Amino acid sequence: MKPSRRNIIAAMAGIALPGLALRAANAADPGAHAFGFERPGAASLSLADYRGKPILVVNTATRCGYAGQMATLEQLWQRYRERGLMLVAVPSNDFGGQEPLDGAAIAEAALQSHGATYAFVEKAVVRGPQAHPFYRWAASERPAETPRWNFHKYLIGRDGALLGGFPAATDPLSPQLVQAIGRELGAG
Repeated sequence: MKPSRRNIIAAMAGIALPGLALRAANAADPGAHAFGFERPGAASLSLADYRGKPILVVNTATRCGYAGQMATLEQLWQRYRERGLMLVAVPSNDFGGQEPLDGAAIAEAALQSHGATYAFVEKAVVRGPQAHPFYRWAASERPAETPRWNFHKYLIGRDGALLGGFPAATDPLSPQLVQAIGRELGAG
């Protein structure tokens, strides 16, 4: 993966950027494959385990006005999971305090309210300097496409590259997202 201009300049100046240490420790894992998330009551979820498959990472919140997208995400997941799509829900309380639940209660609420069966990880910060390392990396890769609300979607390519960010208002079954996923599924 080609290093970003920002990372090269920071390295030349001797400045440590958030997330770089994790990437350096995982140099064999390019891009998103260098990161993982904790799962409630289960082993961690490593994005490297999905190398060769596209991954959709979505920050969620059970009390958000966009929470209905959990059902649409389930439709997307059911449509493409057998072809290799991985879908990861990252609950976050960053926007309007709309995720009051913790741990397994989040996945249970999403299942009961929206039929969501895809992977949920532990609640995480998705913006700012305290953000989860994956989100800091994504922000450095695509600064104009960072989460501005719940249900922001990042599409990761089969090679771990960040293919794009899709804002909260983008329906999971929108032509632009479905076509991007389809292109990546067909790339193998």
